[in-house]
Amino acid sequence: MRHLFELCLFFILLMGVPDWYIYRQYIRQWKRPFLRLIYWVPSILLLIGMLIIFGSFTPHSDSMKYLSLFLITFLCINVPKVVFTLMAFLLKKATRKIGHSSYANYIALALSLFIMGYLIFGATEGKSFFQVKEVNIESKDIPEEFDGYRIIQLSDMHVGSWNGDTRAMQKAVEIILRQNPDLIVFTGDLVNNLASELDPFMSVFSQLKAKDGVYSVLGNHDYSTYIKWETLEEQEAELESLKAKQAQMGWQMLNNRHVKLYQGNDSIALIGVENSGSHPFPDHAKLKEAMAGTEGMFKILLSHDPSHWRREVLPETDIQLMLSGHTHAMQTKIFGFTPAQFIYPENDGLYQEGEQMLYVNVGLGFLLYPMRLGAWPEITLLTLRKE
Repeated sequence: MRHLFELCLFFILLMGVPDWYIYRQYIRQWKRPFLRLIYWVPSILLLIGMLIIFGSFTPHSDSMKYLSLFLITFLCINVPKVVFTLMAFLLKKATRKIGHSSYANYIALALSLFIMGYLIFGATEGKSFFQVKEVNIESKDIPEEFDGYRIIQLSDMHVGSWNGDTRAMQKAVEIILRQNPDLIVFTGDLVNNLASELDPFMSVFSQLKAKDGVYSVLGNHDYSTYIKWETLEEQEAELESLKAKQAQMGWQMLNNRHVKLYQGNDSIALIGVENSGSHPFPDHAKLKEAMAGTEGMFKILLSHDPSHWRREVLPETDIQLMLSGHTHAMQTKIFGFTPAQFIYPENDGLYQEGEQMLYVNVGLGFLLYPMRLGAWPEITLLTLRKE
């Protein structure tokens, strides 16, 4: 309850401060009271909507859809106001000394309109602006026969956020199949909360095929921990349902186990663990158990949370490549900056220490707010190259 109050207060301040500044500097000079009143209508409607949505919010109902709609509307209206307020204030201070303060308003307005347009693009086209990122993984430990081996990594579908609309995922699947991969891997967070979210998409994801198969692991959302269950048995049954649906799609789950993949006389190990996260995220990984019997092989680990790399993989194993997701780069990356870097040192792309590497995929779906800005939805094509 306390966090909800703090969140409401934050939104009220984010609305109130720019509105107060803009009204005081510009709107109150308008001669017609009716027009001055109209200025406040969007903020009043947003405030009413926020109180209704936050007051009745539950994570497993249509309120998630309404929350997403509120957040996207709030961002598209209020972020440009914040930008205008800051730029107008700072530019007026800077230009007053040279006698051109009137230009400050035009510059601030142009920038805020650009920001609004960018936000609208992120909300409408950005979340399905799929990008294929081609990455070479170079290592002396890669067997000769696996030189040039192509792996598609997918992550963080969050199919519940798509509200049953399969068109974007169908488009993504067609892009994936055009890459002609040898192997497809999925690194967790297939759903938001419930296995039933997957039902409209099963026929789409069943189309994913590769010579060596499709393998997946669980992410923190896949355990349905964000729903209050009456009993632990109900929650476990939900997880088993998700596993069964993945099997029906032809996906093979690597829950704390490994498989060996062969090319000619050479082989590599593909290892998968259940989610390994720091509190409050689930930690069910059994890495040593999963990698037993892979000694001396080139190893690829599927583990949803990239923090696992520094917590266990780097200090305790010789795993050459770990593939993760989880961060989404917070669905925002502007000029190389993402707020995710304040939480996750490894949040997007390829990282290497010595002979060990980590690749973090920023996800194919979205969560909470239906928008991507810069951190476009990603399909990763990893090609193994022997040094």
